[in-house]
Amino acid sequence: MSMTHTHNAQAIVGEPEVVEDAENTSAWRSLKAAAVALQQLQVPDGSIPDAAHHGAASAHVAAIIEAIDDLRPLFPHDDAYLAASVLDFRRWAAEGFGVPDFLDSLVAFQPQEHRIDGIRHLVVFPMYTQNGSSNRHVEALLVEVIWPEFIAELETEYTNRLFVSLRLIDFTPGYDTNSAVLFPETVAMREIPTFTWGAIFQDREAARYRRVVRAASAITKLDLPEDAARMLEDQQLTEKTFVMWDLIHDRTHMRGDLPFDPFMIKQRMPYFLYSLEELRCDLTAFRECVAITARLRGRLADGRALDAPEAEMLEHAVLVQYAVIFDRIFRFAITGSRVRNYDGLGGQLLFAWLHQRGVLHWTDTALAFDWDEVPAAVIALSDAIDELYWRSIDRPKKAHWLAAYELVRGTLTPNPASQWARGLPDGVLAGLPKGYTDAVLDDEFPLSMFFEALEKKMRPVIESTAGIRGTDA
Repeated sequence: MSMTHTHNAQAIVGEPEVVEDAENTSAWRSLKAAAVALQQLQVPDGSIPDAAHHGAASAHVAAIIEAIDDLRPLFPHDDAYLAASVLDFRRWAAEGFGVPDFLDSLVAFQPQEHRIDGIRHLVVFPMYTQNGSSNRHVEALLVEVIWPEFIAELETEYTNRLFVSLRLIDFTPGYDTNSAVLFPETVAMREIPTFTWGAIFQDREAARYRRVVRAASAITKLDLPEDAARMLEDQQLTEKTFVMWDLIHDRTHMRGDLPFDPFMIKQRMPYFLYSLEELRCDLTAFRECVAITARLRGRLADGRALDAPEAEMLEHAVLVQYAVIFDRIFRFAITGSRVRNYDGLGGQLLFAWLHQRGVLHWTDTALAFDWDEVPAAVIALSDAIDELYWRSIDRPKKAHWLAAYELVRGTLTPNPASQWARGLPDGVLAGLPKGYTDAVLDDEFPLSMFFEALEKKMRPVIESTAGIRGTDA
C-alpha cells in the first residue's frame, strides 16, 4: 500500500454534496455495459489492433461518452476530470484505438482535494487492477469517500495529503477480484506525471477481514476480546478502523531510518525485503495506536474529558491493534500463492515471533493470546526491523540483504533446500546482486504445520472474498 509522492493541495473537510444514487441510473448501466463490451475487444496493452472491431468499439465508446455526459451533473466536483475523460475517449477512437493515453484525464482527476465523508466519484480509465488483472482494459467504478471527523483530525498529526479512503459502490469486472486499491500508476498514459493521490477500498478490506477472522477464530477456538468481536458484527466500525490503520501505514513509507535506496522504488531484490518493509509500516501503525491509546486514556485518568472525535480515535486506536494482528496472521499468511508471497511471509513472521515470545499459545488445539503482553512483543519486532534499517546505511547493499535474511530466519525456519540457509557460494557472494536474488527459492520460508492445516480449512473462505464489498460481509 505504497503511495510515495507529494502535492500541496489541501484536503476539504465538510458536508458531502447531495448526489443521487448514480448506480441506479440507466446512464450508469449503459456505461458499465459498454465498458464490459469494449473489454472483449481490447488486447492486454489496451489497444484494439483488429480493424474489423473498430466499428463496434466506436459504438461502445460513443455509449460511454454519452453516459459520462449524462452522469456529469451528479459529480460537479469532478466536472473537469469527466470533461477531460470524454476528450480522451474521443481522441483514442479518432486515432484508431492504439495503446490508450488517458494522461490528460488522469491529471484532471484529483480526489484527494475532496476528502469529504460520503462524497462520490465516477471513475473511468483504461487500467490494470492490482491483485486483479494485468490487462489495461477500460474499467468503470462508482466509489464513495470514507472520511469521518476523527480521521480528519488524526490526519493533521499523521499528515498524508495523498491518501484517499474509499468504499466501492459498483464496478466493472476488473474489480470483481481481490484488488482493494485504486492507484494512478495503473492507468494507460503516454508519460508518468507526479502522482498526487492513491486510494484504498477500506470497505473491501473490512469485509474480507470480518469474513476471514470470523471463520479463523471459530476454527482455532480463539476467544476474541470484546472489542475485537464487535468488529465482526459492524462493517462501518471495521471500515473506520482500516482507514486509521492505512493512513498511518501509508505515511510510514519513505519515513524513518531507511535504506538509501527506498524499497518503494521498483527494483529486483529478494522478496523477503518487501515483506519487512510492508510489515514495518503495519507495525508502525500498531505502535502509534498503542501510543495514541496510552495518551488518550491518560487524559481520561487525569479527569479530562475527550471530545467526540477524540473518543472515536481512542476506540479505533484499540481496534487497529487487533486488526493488524488478526489480518496479518489469519489472512495475509495464507492468501495467495507460495511464489515470493511477501505479505504472506510477513504474516508468518508476526505469528511465529509472538509464539516464540510466549504471548501467543497453541495449546489443546486452541489459540490464545496474553493480550496484556502482546503490545510489547509486537513493538519488539518493530524495533528489530527499525534497527536493521538504521544499520543499513553503513552496510553494502548485499550485506544488508544478508542481514535482513538473518533477521527473518532467526524466527522462521527456511526451506531445507535453501542456498541462503546453507550459505551462498563464494561465486554468488562475490558476484552481482542478481545472483543473490536468483538464489532465493519461490517458497524460501514454507508454511509451518499450523498454517498448513489452517490454510486447508480456510481455503474456501479466502477464495470467497474475491470481489467482496461491504454489503457482502
